[in-house]
Amino acid sequence: MAGAVTAATTEHARVSPASGGGDEAPRPLARRPQRAARRWAWLLGIVVIWWVASRIGDGRAVLYLPGQGTTDVHDRFTDLKTDLIAGRDTNVLMQVVGALSDAFNGIVEHLQGLVSTPDLPRPAPQVGWLGVLGIAGWVSLAVAGWRHALGTMAALAAIGLLGLWSDGMDTLVITFFAVAVCLVLGLPLAVWMSASRRVDAVVTPVLDVLQTFPAFVYLAPMALFFSLGPAIAVAVTVLYALPPAVRISAHALRGVSATTLEATTSLGQTGWQRLVKVQLPMARPSIIVGVNQTMMAALSMSVVAGFVNGPGLGRPVLRALTAGPNQVGVAFVAGASIVLIAIMLDRVTTAASLRSERVARGGGGNRRADRLVLAGAGAAALVAVHVSRTYFSFAEFPDTEVGPKVADAVQSATDWTTSHFSVLTTGVQESVTTVLINPLQDVVAGSPWFVTGLALLAISQLLAGWRGLLSSLVCLTGIYATDLWYDAMVTLTSVLVATLFVMLVALVLGVWMARRRIVDRLLRPLLDAAQVMPSFVYLIPVLALFGPGRFTAIVAAFVYAVPVTTKLVADGVGQVPVTTVEAATAAGSTPWQLITKVQLPMARGHLVLAANQGLLFVLSMVVIGGLVGGGALGYDAVLGFSRGEFFGKGVAAGIAIVLLGIMVDRVARGAAGPAPGARTRPDRPHPDLRRRDRSPRKKEVHL
Repeated sequence: MAGAVTAATTEHARVSPASGGGDEAPRPLARRPQRAARRWAWLLGIVVIWWVASRIGDGRAVLYLPGQGTTDVHDRFTDLKTDLIAGRDTNVLMQVVGALSDAFNGIVEHLQGLVSTPDLPRPAPQVGWLGVLGIAGWVSLAVAGWRHALGTMAALAAIGLLGLWSDGMDTLVITFFAVAVCLVLGLPLAVWMSASRRVDAVVTPVLDVLQTFPAFVYLAPMALFFSLGPAIAVAVTVLYALPPAVRISAHALRGVSATTLEATTSLGQTGWQRLVKVQLPMARPSIIVGVNQTMMAALSMSVVAGFVNGPGLGRPVLRALTAGPNQVGVAFVAGASIVLIAIMLDRVTTAASLRSERVARGGGGNRRADRLVLAGAGAAALVAVHVSRTYFSFAEFPDTEVGPKVADAVQSATDWTTSHFSVLTTGVQESVTTVLINPLQDVVAGSPWFVTGLALLAISQLLAGWRGLLSSLVCLTGIYATDLWYDAMVTLTSVLVATLFVMLVALVLGVWMARRRIVDRLLRPLLDAAQVMPSFVYLIPVLALFGPGRFTAIVAAFVYAVPVTTKLVADGVGQVPVTTVEAATAAGSTPWQLITKVQLPMARGHLVLAANQGLLFVLSMVVIGGLVGGGALGYDAVLGFSRGEFFGKGVAAGIAIVLLGIMVDRVARGAAGPAPGARTRPDRPHPDLRRRDRSPRKKEVHL
């Protein structure tokens, strides 16, 4: 049976020209289990030595720093903040940023007066709710089709019925303005990156750092330059949402066929003409995908913006969070409104991408009829705008009882769940903490700092090679320099525990989705909705079930990371060739053997990517977990933002979080290695598929 399964998994290697066919081709692949076994043996040996050293060290040289303790490094950052504030009137940088802040505030206030708040002396916005519905429906119809137009109007109407129309419009104002700034900055940068390898090599690490930063960490340094309010909300959102716009657009432009570009050059086109008439049109579908991801990233900052008095739906979520478990219903209503906006924007931009690609291929349908429908819808939208400006009842969304009733129903369900399952939740919390979290923390954070550092370096080299070792060495040195080593190791412990549970659940659900189409159809929409929900929304129900503490932070991070990780696992297992699966099934493999010996091994690259993304998503919840008793670096970052005298410690905590993220990201990527069957160089086969016989004679191919 094992031989049949092995034959099925190595079929793609046997027919490869690189393998050369014959009986010798599978031999290198047969050595893979031996190498994997040796790697696991070395890993087990490192862990055992690490544990023994932690017992010998017994909590000595752990570099522990009390929660409100600071060092000279932290004080230097705090003094820098004081100096910048004191020199605001003479510092050119502060003056430029101040002018930019005033411009941002002015634009946002103007947009708010247009659609969300009274534009005094007018007692209502310039365009009322009916006009907004008309314009939104017309735009969706133009770019995505009539189904998405109806969905857009229904989503916006639902937000109004929940009693959050003004906050919802404010969220859209901040999101659209931030996305516009991202595109104005990102598209030229993407064009430059696609045309110059040097620029790409310089900008890519900067984008890596920006994407590794947890959203909350941006607040403390940005508060130095921007005053609280809409300006800092826009600035923080732009920083967080800019990387997807740049990365995806640059990738799309680089993907334009080289032969097409050469043909246009031979016709005498200038570089500008080639960009405008060839590259951008051909890359347009992918660029729209970048706009989609930028919108999702900007919308995910809506709650974080509430911390700096940014307008939008983040404010009611934060009010519910600070009020405690009795406001779960209120938080749910506000969170549901954010999810509605996210789904609306995601569906419209995704449909716009598909439609633009279809039109580019000449499949746009009856354009004359489409133009007539669009013109009629535009006329209806103008009528709706006029009515909303003329009649006050169509300007201010009418009050309804839908929102409070939904909030009360959710609160009642939460209270019932808490009262009936408190014994179970307490038992789970105590069991996981005692059996897993505390022992792991004793080893990772309780060992002497140099023992933990050496162990992490050894594991990095084992999993990711010398590049992983070098990356970990740089990151660990930086963490040591922040004087927050102990807190960083405690945070790493929580991240590892949460990621372990994330991967266990993702493997079960992902394999189930890949093997059962009906399960995929049922779960994927739920995972999509959960993925676009802001991370803060998860804290309220988890806090109600488990109370404040480290375990609550871990559970919230687990819930936040499961959707994206599960989809990655499902996609990876689902991409295993059907012929390979059928061959293994025909050979008599049981479903368990098919999963463990065929599908999961062949999806190893996707599984490592899922673990990588799970780690980063969990790490992005570190600061948010600090709000509910997560401690460690999350507490340090929140403390630095909320109290000026600890600003330096908060900045150091943000740096340590970023370094942790870079370290685990590089090690996870290195552990993935080249995909099976991939070539390490264009002219050389992958080492695992290289034959000893390199003679040029023609070889047989055995099926």
